[in-house]
Amino acid sequence: MFICRNQPCGAEWQLADVLIKNEGQGLMFRCPICGARNKVLRHDAPDGTITLLRAGQFGPAETCCEVIQ
Repeated sequence: MFICRNQPCGAEWQLADVLIKNEGQGLMFRCPICGARNKVLRHDAPDGTITLLRAGQFGPAETCCEVIQ
């Protein structure tokens, strides 16, 4: 699940609802409601599993969803 980091918004989205792309500052998704940019980190596991992490403002990144290829 992806959560908009824009404090007044805070909307929650599934992977199918957002478009993740590199906007020149790394992977990000734009909130479909408010348009805020939210940073996403990609981790490729040795077994081929791709995990997307949303960058936390305070402390470590939090797992937001997992995509298996």
